[in-house]
Amino acid sequence: MATLLRADPTFYASPRLAAQAPPETLAYVVIVNPGQGPDGLATLDADRSSKTYGTVLNTLTTTHAGDELHHFGWNACSSSLCPYAAHPHVERRYLLAPGIRSSRIYVIDTKPDPRAPRIVKTIEPEEIANRAGYSRPHTSHCGPDGIYVSALGSVTGDGPGGIFIIDHDTFDVRGRWELDRGPQYLAYDFWWHLGYDTMITSEWGTPKMIENGVNPEILLKGGYGHQLHIWDLPKRRHRQVIDLGAEQQMVLELRPAHDPSKAYGFVGVVTSLKDLSASVWAWYQDDNTWKARKVIEIPAEPADPEQLPPLLKGFKAVPPLVSDINLSLDDRFLDGGGKPRRQARLRLEWTVQGLGRPVLPRRVEGLGRQARRG
Repeated sequence: MATLLRADPTFYASPRLAAQAPPETLAYVVIVNPGQGPDGLATLDADRSSKTYGTVLNTLTTTHAGDELHHFGWNACSSSLCPYAAHPHVERRYLLAPGIRSSRIYVIDTKPDPRAPRIVKTIEPEEIANRAGYSRPHTSHCGPDGIYVSALGSVTGDGPGGIFIIDHDTFDVRGRWELDRGPQYLAYDFWWHLGYDTMITSEWGTPKMIENGVNPEILLKGGYGHQLHIWDLPKRRHRQVIDLGAEQQMVLELRPAHDPSKAYGFVGVVTSLKDLSASVWAWYQDDNTWKARKVIEIPAEPADPEQLPPLLKGFKAVPPLVSDINLSLDDRFLDGGGKPRRQARLRLEWTVQGLGRPVLPRRVEGLGRQARRG
């Protein structure tokens, strides 16, 4: 992998500096093939001054069918400026695209032609299994000392899930990240507060629990993920469990504050077994303990039981199933995406006490229907 003589100019020491940078002119979007063919990566023109703005400039096709590309990310980013593991001369150049179904990871070079990226390496599932003991890679983040990748489970399709590290120079799998996982078993997303030496992980289910769709028996027993896990990032050791309650099923996307001096963030919960509502919770540090509280609830929509599948007839409602959230760079806006037919933009206004302890929002605006404060 090429390195730079000077620090990569796209690494920023603060969100404010990142917001002042020139806008991106290209965007990369995963294309999932639900049939028998391979997936792909589309290059979109994001330059507002371009005559081809908003169009697909190129499509890269992967080399295998059945990968089910999901989240993907860069090999390097501003985390490379972290003081205890600084790698400022690594270049933000490669995309890593994991296949959540095949356990294969594609390393994609966006140079020399950013409009037409190409696959330069494929990390096969056998390498992940042999070196880390994991399968079904899900999320990748460029970290201070390597590329971190979450995995949903073991090679057998059971747990535990966890995190493994890929070398950001050779793209070889280094091995499992956890030295002491404590009670953690289910896995999904992860993020961190580098200034607080803390990692946060969330929970979904093992591969056997999710690959054939949601299992009603597991769901109604509260068997999907409902916890957050707090880790000592440099020591790679589990520190604390935050249990949101077994009725809060599928604790998924984590969005920490972009301000590195703040120790709080938001996580989305897909559904509640009490009333099928979706919710957003805020985690925060209170002295030496991490806590979480519900700050937004999105109710289910009443529906005719005759129009509902068997699982939902007793609830007489359609759940919003908020499966993704995103926090704006200035930490002022939270966007939530739901299924089957809801998109909402949630504007949060809150005050902060101490080290980033959020207070209930004073106002929540939903561009979808029925968004309310928790």
